[in-house]
Amino acid sequence: MSRRDIDVSVASAPDASIVAPLASEGERGVETTLRPGSLEEFVGQRELVSHLHIVLGAAKARGQSPDHLLFAGPPGLGKTSLASIVAREMGAGLRATSGPVLARPGDLVALLTDLQEGEVLFIDEIHRLARSVEEVLYLAMEDRRLDVMVGRGPSARSIRLDLPNFTLVGATTRTGLVAAPLRDRFGFVGALDLYEREELRRIVQRSAGLLDVVLRGDAAGVIAQRSRGTPRIANRLLRRVRDVAAMSGDEEVDEELAARALDLFGVDDQGLDKVDRRILGLLCGQFAQLPVGLSTLSHACGEEPATIEDAYEPYLLREGFLTRTPRGRVATDKAFAHLNVRRPGGGLV
Repeated sequence: MSRRDIDVSVASAPDASIVAPLASEGERGVETTLRPGSLEEFVGQRELVSHLHIVLGAAKARGQSPDHLLFAGPPGLGKTSLASIVAREMGAGLRATSGPVLARPGDLVALLTDLQEGEVLFIDEIHRLARSVEEVLYLAMEDRRLDVMVGRGPSARSIRLDLPNFTLVGATTRTGLVAAPLRDRFGFVGALDLYEREELRRIVQRSAGLLDVVLRGDAAGVIAQRSRGTPRIANRLLRRVRDVAAMSGDEEVDEELAARALDLFGVDDQGLDKVDRRILGLLCGQFAQLPVGLSTLSHACGEEPATIEDAYEPYLLREGFLTRTPRGRVATDKAFAHLNVRRPGGGLV
């Protein structure tokens, strides 16, 4: 491999926007308190969790830092939580940043040279790293060193900086956008899947206990059903239900109150919100008789194409509300039935 030279003149000292040490218990906000603190507390992703038990357990038995880890999956499934758990399981500190923050090689150099022995470096949205920053990361991941250019012009010289042992944990929502040379340097790649309703029910029940919300009957199941298979959404909906209960003077939340609260915030029994229904409304109305492309659909509903493709379409596809054809998006019979709209002509598009 060719040596990577970095001009230290572009390196800036790490600041609060780049380096985020693991917060103490007293400093963590409400969102952080709902995160599981260990692999035993982590609900769902059973295969991934069992693999992490092996990887981290073996590393601890050898007294070494674990291999670099890459977590991939849709937003809100627990990638950041797993990074925190890896640090806690290894008894190490956590440094957190994101791909867009590391705009220049010097930003990454400043961060890497400030790491302590055994620390975990978490880079969220790692697929958004600039190519020049990625090239610095390759050598750091493989050989735990950096080659740095000191000075400029004829007097410039290269020096080698040895890095402490560290574990890089990357998270991405777009696995296909992670460059192959970077992806191949991770010792373990774990894919997170959407959660089943029973798993989300357990997450809601745990979060309700932490938020001092009393759930009765199958209130947790009502919230879980409308959470789109995502723990982050489940916790957000739980807070909205808690708000409605507080405003109405109810000390306990039953199924009826949970359903009424979520209806009030525009989340229906299938977990669809206003934008989801707007997309399906266009596919079942204005574009009911022909497939529609992403750009046309984006202009019609007033959302960015990337937002539709990344935030809304995966769930609608998974639940069978729409299909994608070579000619464009098409609403299914389930979508027409959910919106209580008659398909033109009574046949399939």
